[in-house]
Amino acid sequence: MRVAKILAIAVAALIVCTLGAVFWIGSNLEAWLNKVHPVALPHVSAEARTLHGSSFVVDMHADTLMLRSDLLANSKVGHVDLPRLQAGGVGLQFFTMPTRVPLRARIDHTDGNDFDALTLAGFAQRSELYGRGLLGRALLASERLQSAIARSDGLLLPVRSQADLATLRARHAADARVVGGLLGIEGAHALEDDVANLDVVFNAGFRMIGLTHFFDNAFAGSAHGIDKGGLTPLGRQLVQAMEQRGVLVDVAHLSPRGIDDVLAMATKPVVVSHGGVRGTCDNQRNLSDAHIRGIAKSGGVIGIGYWETAVCGTEMRYVTAAMRYVITLVGDDYVGLGSDFDGATTVGFDTAQLPALTQQMINDGFSDSTIRKILGENVLRVLSRTLPAT
Repeated sequence: MRVAKILAIAVAALIVCTLGAVFWIGSNLEAWLNKVHPVALPHVSAEARTLHGSSFVVDMHADTLMLRSDLLANSKVGHVDLPRLQAGGVGLQFFTMPTRVPLRARIDHTDGNDFDALTLAGFAQRSELYGRGLLGRALLASERLQSAIARSDGLLLPVRSQADLATLRARHAADARVVGGLLGIEGAHALEDDVANLDVVFNAGFRMIGLTHFFDNAFAGSAHGIDKGGLTPLGRQLVQAMEQRGVLVDVAHLSPRGIDDVLAMATKPVVVSHGGVRGTCDNQRNLSDAHIRGIAKSGGVIGIGYWETAVCGTEMRYVTAAMRYVITLVGDDYVGLGSDFDGATTVGFDTAQLPALTQQMINDGFSDSTIRKILGENVLRVLSRTLPAT
């Protein structure tokens, strides 16, 4: 009996210590996953500050709502929060939500049946990620954004329609502290293989969906999946339904065959919310010249990211090199910002330091009109063709 009691106490102590370690990891998870390794930034001149401050800046991809429930606090970790968006002069931030990430996700070959890293993250953080299904996790992002909007004293506004966007632009012009939030989903598997769930997420405010993330799903093949196929019949149905409702079709992470299929059927602009181009950073994640041309032909925008896999470096010159490549190939109407901030990425700067990117573009010889297009005008043009009126 004495031995059994000692063993029971030892097992209980081990469980307590293990859970304590797991929860400690959870409390530090964002700091480990979303890092800033500072790089040398160009000195921001008065000219650059004026140009940046008078532009409407749009970032098409940040996964902040995945691991953080409060956008309003000035966080010491990660890349994005409302104070840093304001410091960076951002007018509109797309807040995107992954809903399943295989634990051993790889750029070239990822099994969607692998254990889900977000389940572990939710348990470690003691967050609602742990207890929700895929659709429920998407809706969690909407709940978190709506909570922040309600508590922001009018400084954070939702963007679901043309009317919302017009209101935001007017309010931001009057007070640069006002920032808009547009919801996106990273991976259509969040719809749980049912196109009818598009109505559910649309009603919750989502206005962009990436068809795939790291693995193949019922709608399409991923650039990182096993089969890497094109659109399935269900995927074609989804693309049509998205266009009808006013939801942006995002082909980031989509297989090359899938991108071909989308471009062949799209009647509205197609976007890449975050990524790079093979012309400056040749890997399976990035766009071929043919796909750059196809997205431009659709009237879409390619959001250039800031992390290593997207542009093969974390200094701003790598970001502008990818931008210049697109401009040289198809013109300056098809480039935007797609940071992938807070998406388990390591970057050289956070969103508060975006004026330095404007300076880098000036240093690299971009004209003022081109810079304004990249900072936001191109995305605004796409939204004017895709968002519902009200």
